[in-house]
Amino acid sequence: MNEGKPTKAKWWSRPRPVSPGVGEVGPVEDISGPGADRDSDGDHQSERDYKSDGDYELDRPATTTAPTGVTGAVDAAGAGSPYVAPAEPGAGSGVGGGDFELERPAAVLQGSVSDAEAVGSPSDAVPAGRAPVAAVPAQQAPENRPRPLHDPDPYSTPPYGEPGPWAPAPPVQHPAVTPAHGTAMPPGPPPLLAPVPYPSNPHPAPAPWQNYDPWAAPGPLQQNGAAVETKTQRRKRARKALVLGAVALALVSGGVGGAVGAYLERNGGVGDVTLPQAAKEAPGRPTDSVAGIAARALPSVVTLHVRGSGEADTGTGFVLDTRGHILTNNHVVEPAGSGGEITVTFSGGESAKATVVGRDSGYDLAVVKVSGVGGLRPMALGNSDSVQVGDPVVAIGAPFDLANTVTSGIISAKERPITAGGEKGDGSDVSYVDALQTDAPINPGNSGGPLLDTRARVIGINSAIRSADGGTDLQGGQAGSIGLGFAIPVNQARRVAEELINTGRATHPVIGVMLDMDYAGDGARVGTKGGGVPVTAGGPGARAGIKAGDVITEVDGQRVHSGEELIVKTRAHRPGDRLRLTLRRGGSQRTVTLVLGSASGG
Repeated sequence: MNEGKPTKAKWWSRPRPVSPGVGEVGPVEDISGPGADRDSDGDHQSERDYKSDGDYELDRPATTTAPTGVTGAVDAAGAGSPYVAPAEPGAGSGVGGGDFELERPAAVLQGSVSDAEAVGSPSDAVPAGRAPVAAVPAQQAPENRPRPLHDPDPYSTPPYGEPGPWAPAPPVQHPAVTPAHGTAMPPGPPPLLAPVPYPSNPHPAPAPWQNYDPWAAPGPLQQNGAAVETKTQRRKRARKALVLGAVALALVSGGVGGAVGAYLERNGGVGDVTLPQAAKEAPGRPTDSVAGIAARALPSVVTLHVRGSGEADTGTGFVLDTRGHILTNNHVVEPAGSGGEITVTFSGGESAKATVVGRDSGYDLAVVKVSGVGGLRPMALGNSDSVQVGDPVVAIGAPFDLANTVTSGIISAKERPITAGGEKGDGSDVSYVDALQTDAPINPGNSGGPLLDTRARVIGINSAIRSADGGTDLQGGQAGSIGLGFAIPVNQARRVAEELINTGRATHPVIGVMLDMDYAGDGARVGTKGGGVPVTAGGPGARAGIKAGDVITEVDGQRVHSGEELIVKTRAHRPGDRLRLTLRRGGSQRTVTLVLGSASGG
């Protein structure tokens, strides 16, 4: 704005009014003059400044004198104090309280109010809202007192009215509109310049100081202005990252594993095939299991090989005592006769020769003995009267010469009357057994073997099977087991074995009557006179009153349907046992009691 005009001296290069002496104030220069123009906000400028180049400059504030009435404020600040005490609101000349206006400062020296009034126009009065500045001669300031780098703020802009390098810079002021040359501002507050809008930026750059709060407590900041995370926040972020990483790793591993598994399943894997196998287990088994029963019983079971009279047969037996007595079936040792050969093979593989001690065809039992053999383990004997239908049983034998074969089943029935043998035709080889029925598989070669309970005790001697062709002889060899096996009760076998060991012969209990085996009616009928002597004189039946033609229907309350059943029921007892019979004679029925007699067996 100064192009083509002479350079004017700036305010800092102009001569300043100098005080005549220490503590002495000189006359005040009226810088306004009679022709000065005054702004609408109370500021005034020199006429020569307007006429020269249109620019105006503010003189450096000189020391001012507080008028009378504000000396208390000056005295409160202290003589020579560079600080300004704020004036009361409304003080000054004609300006509203609290408003700040720019004006050209005048050089005001200390003096009375009348001196200030004599200086010039009312525009030279101290504006309202500002404290008068007290001037202190420079030579009176202490030498060691630090001098502020900035002059005191003549406008007392709060809160930055204090001088010194330690005060923050004042905030940016919006300048008032400057009127054109030769015009006056309208009355009232000066309008502010409208801010020039900047072009909008859809993506403004982040300003580090946009969220800065100067009054907030100081906190750690990063270079980008963001707050530094606390230890807890960093730990949470690390934990979250760890969890996400673990999930991602699990997903990747699952996918890879699934792909590999699918490939191996389709292609059968790679490398050599290794089949899984269970580890070796302890050999022991519960004592009541089939394995436990077999483990205890097998050392007492033997296999018999019989040769003689052009025949050979295989059967089974078991040890009765430590003397070497072995019990088996009569039809097993019958081929040996009186000059045959019997070989006994133990479960451990040892073999020994045996001889016949006694045998009885009526019970189909025989006892043989081995000599010179030690370490024999007798088989424990049970009680067949305690057996119940459904009890589990185990059978041991040598079916078809397969030694030490173990099978299992249950007791299917008790007191099943069966007959076996009869090949001779005269009835001398027929055996009558009140048998235990079992479904344990029994085949040719099991004859004479033990039938065991869950405690490995003998409850029967396997003797016969019912085959598909209707035969009951185990030696027939025509058919195998169909689940119908029969065993001699051990109570009956024990009595016969004792008699065979002690006397070589067994005794049979008898009633002393002859039965009509051709009778087709229900029950066992006593023979007539035409068939011989039907009732033995002086025998048990004669003494009980039994006569020829009587039909015996019950034995001890159990029904009998044939002569074979009456013989079986009778031989289930010992000689000397008391027996109760129910008779049917004519149209009447009667009950008799008798004591069984004894007859030598064959």
